Amino acid sequence: MAAYHDSDGAEQVPAQDAPPPPAELVALAQAYGVDTRYPGPGGQSVGARTLVAVLAALGVAAGTPEEVREALERHRAEQRARLLPPTVVVRQGRRTALDVPADARLRVELEGGGSWELPRGHSHWLPADLPLGRHTLKAASHGREAEAALVVAPQKLPQLPGRSWGFLAQLYSVLSDRSWGMGDLGDLAELAQWAGADLGAGFVQINPLHAGLPGSPSDPSPYRPSSRRFADPVHLRIEAVPEYAYLTAEQRHLAEDLTRRAARLREEVLGHDGLIDRDAVWALKREALELLHEAPRGPGRQAAYEAFRRREGEWLRRYALWNALAEVHGSDWHHWPKGLRHPEGHPDGSHGSHGSHGSHGEHIEHMEHIEHGGHSEHIEQAEKEFADRVEFHAWLAWQVDQQLADAQRAAREAGMAVGLIHDLAVGVHPDGADAWALQDVLAGGISVGAPPDAFNAHGQDWGLPPWRPDALAEAGYAPYAELLRATTRHAGALRIDHVMGLFRLWWVPQGHPPTEGAYVRYDAEAMLGVLALEAHRAGTAVIGEDLGTVEPGVREELAARGVLGTSVLWFERDWQAGGGILPPDRWRPGCLATLTTHDLPSTAARLSGEHVELRHRLGLLARPLGEEQEEAATELADWRAELDALGLLTPGEPLSMPVLYRFLRATPAELVGVWLPDLVGDPRPQNLPGTWDQYPNWRLPVADGAGDPVTLDRLAAAPAARLLAHLLAPPAPRTP
Repeated sequence: MAAYHDSDGAEQVPAQDAPPPPAELVALAQAYGVDTRYPGPGGQSVGARTLVAVLAALGVAAGTPEEVREALERHRAEQRARLLPPTVVVRQGRRTALDVPADARLRVELEGGGSWELPRGHSHWLPADLPLGRHTLKAASHGREAEAALVVAPQKLPQLPGRSWGFLAQLYSVLSDRSWGMGDLGDLAELAQWAGADLGAGFVQINPLHAGLPGSPSDPSPYRPSSRRFADPVHLRIEAVPEYAYLTAEQRHLAEDLTRRAARLREEVLGHDGLIDRDAVWALKREALELLHEAPRGPGRQAAYEAFRRREGEWLRRYALWNALAEVHGSDWHHWPKGLRHPEGHPDGSHGSHGSHGSHGEHIEHMEHIEHGGHSEHIEQAEKEFADRVEFHAWLAWQVDQQLADAQRAAREAGMAVGLIHDLAVGVHPDGADAWALQDVLAGGISVGAPPDAFNAHGQDWGLPPWRPDALAEAGYAPYAELLRATTRHAGALRIDHVMGLFRLWWVPQGHPPTEGAYVRYDAEAMLGVLALEAHRAGTAVIGEDLGTVEPGVREELAARGVLGTSVLWFERDWQAGGGILPPDRWRPGCLATLTTHDLPSTAARLSGEHVELRHRLGLLARPLGEEQEEAATELADWRAELDALGLLTPGEPLSMPVLYRFLRATPAELVGVWLPDLVGDPRPQNLPGTWDQYPNWRLPVADGAGDPVTLDRLAAAPAARLLAHLLAPPAPRTP
């Protein structure tokens, strides 16, 4: 994630948030799940200005004492009047008590058909043997009726088939002699086939493949996408589109010219210190895809395409329409013609907007708009006018879905127990397709970030609008469930970035520095329950990125539900005993263990100290260079002593990348991830947090220690590949 910057890229100075909040404002904030304090020296209080802004994003006016009192009284009255909460999430196998009147009649309508009538009693219980799924709970009492979404989730998420190791890769950086200037889904299938069949790897974890925001220059970060629901067609292998074989002679001539131009682009990237130019790659691929879209499809292919469109429904329609409108009006939908600024044509975003007055029925109606379509004349007119472009973008989504399926199939056929591990970003770009399509369930005027801590006194603003917890509940968590359903469809496992966001997120109001934010709570039982149900349906394991500041109890709850954590060698310390290196046998088994991540120095840079020199050159060090270098050298000396004491170093053996992976192999971690650039000693991080345009974040191809890019073919021949495969191979089963 990126640090907070102003429009010129300069780092902001923390501001004071005054005055302190009065007691009634604190009570109102807490009623809506807004924490009024956050961790810090002695506990830091959230100021009144921030609380008012955060409550406004939740639809609650709290700018004056009178508004605060009225909002608090209204909230309490609404809570008393509710017959059912908007959504009920339960775990299968547990009886769950419901707080309803003693004479209430309850009925569960099952998603697969049929219903359960529950007996009356002084306390109502949902039975433990309700079937898994998304049902509807209905209640009636004294002439009042209510209904709620009922999610019955499994106790635990799917578990891995056993211990395995695999590669961690940024797909764009893994070029082959066949890709068009950046790694693509054909390269991913090739990487998985080689790693699985030749090396015995169990998985390949890749960066988010979410659809990026269109425009030039585009944002290269995969963690600020236009849509998390659909993958980006820039990842397509053009020659793998079946219609490529049926181009006319004229079309084939044009396609071959594009292939030659792509080869020149690839050679530029593979030159010394070459950089990936995503916009140039997309310009060529888009031309090629326009040609392929014109090629005739056979009846079987057409039937498969129509089935895809039916399966994706209104979600695909909105995504394709947004892309078509962005071609005409630009990618920032906030500045589109008023009738197009909302997917249902409401210029002020009022339809389905919800504060404390929303009802479950209204939000069910809103979700039916998403599922079945409910559009104004402005939207319908635009859809007719740009029908060809809408269809083109829907077709692109189909092509990406097919190649994603092919890549996962290739991984499993190569013997991988897990296959592909996809990555789910924290949020979406505020100007993109998802922010437009889902604006009724995202908080307007708010960005996700992180509070000040020991590593960043200024806090962080990631520029991503968060889910509104109240809106998610009123919508039955359907948008969240649909996102999970899409991202798990072609995955053996799913990595969730900043998994702590299932419990709380740091909300930064627009115009505030990151120091003036507040934690907003989510219903973790509901968020985890929906995750468990969708993962169960897909047969997908889940890995949570839980690095950094984690609230007490969160890791324990995630582990109890079967969510694996993320453990990085350099951070695993025994903090209860002075911060020494944590012995391998005391690592948690339920984790993905790695030496580094995309945001951290590579192993080669750690061992050489080059990561300190890089930060020094860019002016990122908080202390003098000598002090930082001395600390880095001391850390390496500590590791040498630890490895020597554990017998993992032979006499005279230098501290090296294989030795560190030997340590990870000695831990009980279920997954061990090998950073793919480690195979060739690439010293450069893929992303350097704290930089804006000073460093080529997200644009580096995998390169060797001299900075010369290395193709997938050369990676496969690297001696370190077989060395690590032998080192990390699980032990052979004992014969009786």
